Amino acid sequence: MGDLLTFTDSGIYCEKGGFYVDPWRPVDRALITHGHADHARSGHAHYMATHAAAPVMRHRLGDIDLQSIDYGTVQRIGDVDVSFHPAGHVPGSAQIRIEHKGEVWVVSGDYKIEPDGFSEPFEPVTCHAFITECTFGLPVFKWQPQNNVMDQINDWWRKNAAAGRTSVLGAYALGKAQRILSAVNADIGPILTHGAVENTNDVLRAQGLILPDTIRVTPDLDLKSYSGALVVCPPSGFGSWTQRFGAQSTAFASGWMAVRGVRRRRAADRGFVMSDHADWDGLNTAIAETGAERIFVTHGYTSIFRRWLEDQGYDAQIVETEYEGDALDQTDPEIAA
Repeated sequence: MGDLLTFTDSGIYCEKGGFYVDPWRPVDRALITHGHADHARSGHAHYMATHAAAPVMRHRLGDIDLQSIDYGTVQRIGDVDVSFHPAGHVPGSAQIRIEHKGEVWVVSGDYKIEPDGFSEPFEPVTCHAFITECTFGLPVFKWQPQNNVMDQINDWWRKNAAAGRTSVLGAYALGKAQRILSAVNADIGPILTHGAVENTNDVLRAQGLILPDTIRVTPDLDLKSYSGALVVCPPSGFGSWTQRFGAQSTAFASGWMAVRGVRRRRAADRGFVMSDHADWDGLNTAIAETGAERIFVTHGYTSIFRRWLEDQGYDAQIVETEYEGDALDQTDPEIAA
C-alpha cells in the first residue's frame, strides 16, 4: 500500500480522493486550510474550505467555485473520508483529516495551540501521519501568554498617547491585526487602520466576529483630529505610507521579534513577540497529541526540527513546499488597499 498523500510539483495530492490540499499550482480540486495567499491561491477549478474561511477567500479570489463545510463534518470524496478541524491560526483555519480504510493523515496547514479569543481554538486530531509546519522550530522561540503581550502593547500605546505620539503597529492584515484589535484596550484612544486591514475587518465583521470601532485611513482623513491614535497596518505599509502620521513610535508584532538581529534590521522602536504560528513547545505538544509515528515537516527550520523529531523516536521527513510561513515582509496584495 502506498502513501495516502504524495508530494508533487503542484502540491500535496490525495490520489484516492482526486484532490490536492493547499496546492500552489492550478488544479481541478483544492481543499484549502485557510485564506492566507500562500495557501489559498487563485486558478483552481473547485475549492473546499470551512464556512468561516469562505468569506475571506471569496473576497480575495473573486467568484470562485467554493464549497464550504462545518468543522467536524465528514465528507466522502472519492474513496476517502475528509473532515476539517480547527487549527487556531486565523478565523476559519483548519487542519484537514483524510482517512482511507482506517489509515488517517492530517495536513495541519498553519496552526497555533494557544487560544487567542478570536480564532476557533486548536483541536488535536489523532492520526498516523501528520504534516506540520515548523516556522518557529527552534527552542529560542517561546511565546509569552497573549495577555502579557497585550499589556505591553497597551502600555506602549498609552505612553505614546500621553506624549502626543501616534503608535504605528505592524501586523498581518488577516489574523494578527484582528487578534490585536479584539484584545487591545480601545479606551486608550482612537484606532486607525490601513485599507488592507480594514478590508479584512469588513469581511470578518460581516460574518459576526466582534471588533472595536476602527477608522480607515484615507487621503482626506484629518489626522490632526486623531492625536495619540493607534494605527494598525501591514508590515509592508511601513515607510512612505506611515510618514503621514508625523511624530510617532513604531512597532512590529511578530514571532521574529524574539530575534534581536531582526528587531535591529527592522529599525522599529519596539518589537512585540506575538505569532499566529506555534512556538517550539506548541509544535512539540501538537505533534505528541496526534499520536502519529510519521511526521512530515515543512516551511521553517525543517532540517533542525526533523533531526530533533528523529531523536525523539519519530519517523520524520522533510517536505518541500511553496508555503511562506511567517515572513515578516509578507503582504497579501489581493486584500491590500
